[in-house]
Amino acid sequence: MAAIRPRERSAIIQSLRAGVTPRIGLEHIQVGRVNEVKALIEDLDRICEGGSAFRLIIGDFGAGKSFFLQLIRYIALEKGMVAVNADLSPDRRLQASNGQARNLYQELTRNIATRAHPEGNAMIPIIEKFITVQRSEAEKQGKDVEVLIKEKLSSLSELVGGYDFAKVIAAYWRGYNEDNEELKAAAVRYLRGEYSTRTEARNDLDVRTIIDDSSVYDHLKLLARFVVQAGYKGLIVNLDEMVNLYKISNQRSRSANYEQILRILNDCLQGSAEYLGFLLGGTPEFLIDPRKGLYSYEALHSRLAENSFAQIANVVDYTSPVLMLENLHPEELYVLLCNIRNVFAGGDKEKYLLPDEALTAFLQHCSNRIGDAYFRTPRNTIKAFTDLLAILAQNPDLKWQTLIEGINVANESDPSLVTVKNDASSDKDDSNDEDALTAFTL
Repeated sequence: MAAIRPRERSAIIQSLRAGVTPRIGLEHIQVGRVNEVKALIEDLDRICEGGSAFRLIIGDFGAGKSFFLQLIRYIALEKGMVAVNADLSPDRRLQASNGQARNLYQELTRNIATRAHPEGNAMIPIIEKFITVQRSEAEKQGKDVEVLIKEKLSSLSELVGGYDFAKVIAAYWRGYNEDNEELKAAAVRYLRGEYSTRTEARNDLDVRTIIDDSSVYDHLKLLARFVVQAGYKGLIVNLDEMVNLYKISNQRSRSANYEQILRILNDCLQGSAEYLGFLLGGTPEFLIDPRKGLYSYEALHSRLAENSFAQIANVVDYTSPVLMLENLHPEELYVLLCNIRNVFAGGDKEKYLLPDEALTAFLQHCSNRIGDAYFRTPRNTIKAFTDLLAILAQNPDLKWQTLIEGINVANESDPSLVTVKNDASSDKDDSNDEDALTAFTL
């Protein structure tokens, strides 16, 4: 096996021990999900050709949704795309009236990534790559750079906010050309959705609009068009923890967010969006609960319902907007533990901390403790295994046989079934909780 760089090794180990998905080095630990990955690669290819894609990635709590989303993000970056990702929370929603949607946009743009900047904060490099391309074109054509920038971005004017978007990019060029750091900072601040008032934006950039709760999706479409003009292949938007929409107690607030999902779905399936894809990660309850899930919204239910012919034939339709993640098989989990062991050894077989029989014994111990949950929702199993390797790395004289018997692997419970009351400031109509009784769970 190839050697693993120390930086990647450290990032993978720290993430797995914390129970979260690594941002880099995913190729060293990926197992299974072959058909699902193939289906998403086809989606990415379609986006790169000017199309769009929409997928709901559905899986049990702890089953690997976040890892799968990060894996597709990694593949998208390798293909030359731009990726943005964020976790939804009570303060970050798709639709809101008190800044939660703008908060989501700010989080997305903070995490904007390219192959050269996989960890995020790539907004400035993307803008400057666009400017570099236009400077080269201007020299060849004998045109003024700012004029060429406006010509290149003229197609954005057909989209909501496109005129001001192009104006802000031109302003960044002026700041770039005149060494005006304040003007450049103002342009980046606008593109990250950090202006809270139109007056302030007009004074700094002479624009009439800002990115607010009502225009987040429109600006994602603008951003997708812009990154293509900058030389990238398209934009992929990863939204995880969609269950936070399911947990909104107020029915009107929840329905408003589901309407926004419907709008995105319609645009992507009808071809109205270009060079843009959405991956939304959630639990089965978020999708199928008839009272609070997406299926409670009839227009979404009809579009997201499972293919009846796939049900009859007992097969999986990988072209459906809903992609149900299959559980890892015990054999795949064994391969995953082998990969993690290899990461700890930095890719050097001579430095393996555990023999093969130790991996088998560890999985058998997990099976005895929590049954088949150890491979259906493997997060705690993986965390316990990395903790075991960490102890052995620090104490090579310890015997793995005695340590394995003492490992306590707990079965994970799903917190998504608990509805949290909205913050008092989150929505003006939250005081009229029309869904209070449906939040009761056993």
